Amino acid sequence: MNTPKQSPDIDVGTIFREYGAAYREKYRLPGYILKVMSKIEICRTEAAGGHLYECNKCGHEKPCYNPCGNRHCPNCDFLKREKWLLARKQNVLPVTYYHNVFTIPDDLNALTLVNKTVLYNILFKSGSETLIDLCKDPKHMGAQIGLIAHLHTWGQNMMDHPHLHCIVPSIGLSDDQNKVIYPKKTTKKRDFFIHVNIISDLFKKKFLAYLKEAYQQHKLKFVGQTKYLGEKREFQALIDKLYAKKWITYCKKPASGAKKVLEYLGRYSYRVAISNRRILKLEDDKVTFQWWDY
Repeated sequence: MNTPKQSPDIDVGTIFREYGAAYREKYRLPGYILKVMSKIEICRTEAAGGHLYECNKCGHEKPCYNPCGNRHCPNCDFLKREKWLLARKQNVLPVTYYHNVFTIPDDLNALTLVNKTVLYNILFKSGSETLIDLCKDPKHMGAQIGLIAHLHTWGQNMMDHPHLHCIVPSIGLSDDQNKVIYPKKTTKKRDFFIHVNIISDLFKKKFLAYLKEAYQQHKLKFVGQTKYLGEKREFQALIDKLYAKKWITYCKKPASGAKKVLEYLGRYSYRVAISNRRILKLEDDKVTFQWWDY
């Protein structure tokens, strides 16, 4: 199958500059989105300021305009991403690592969209605590572990898909941190020394416990599609439904090693869903972009 190629003349900044003003006039947007749009619109343009380079032989001049530096800008993500990746690789130990992915059910997508800070914090907390608590259990390892956790909020089909990637080493430390401890049940038949069903079950219990706590402490907002969940009976019905579901958790030893997994995660660090490479054409006031059906 031939993959469509991106148009070299079209990027997110071009689209914002041409259609941003009309879009903002038609739709009411929150302040943080307005700020991002304004930054991307001037990125690497004369409005952002810059430098003038001159050839010392022929006198040819070329302006080089400043980047906006916003984390949501497709033109400014490369350097930050490489710095993040370099720092993470320096933390990798010369041992076997395991790749864990915690995914929340799509029943929570609408609630997450209006409570990003609260729900993403719960995802980080429940996912990391699940691995730390299970590895502390003498049945599995009986040790303190470290991990790298990375949040993704969308999937290749461009839809909401909050999930947490965790890179976990196969060793830990004793409570006094003077002894290296290895897992007790690592076998060739297992991709991880803790069965994925055990991880999934504890993650579900922790996540829902923290979600109920947030509800009881009035930390959640209920607007738009989620307004009905403000009713105690409706919220409890959602909780019951989520308890009854099997939550999807991935846990395997990456064949290519931890650094390759970090490179995979790094491709999504500091990158927004609609990156320049997805845009194929701008024609008749319509943008054509590419997405993956996985």
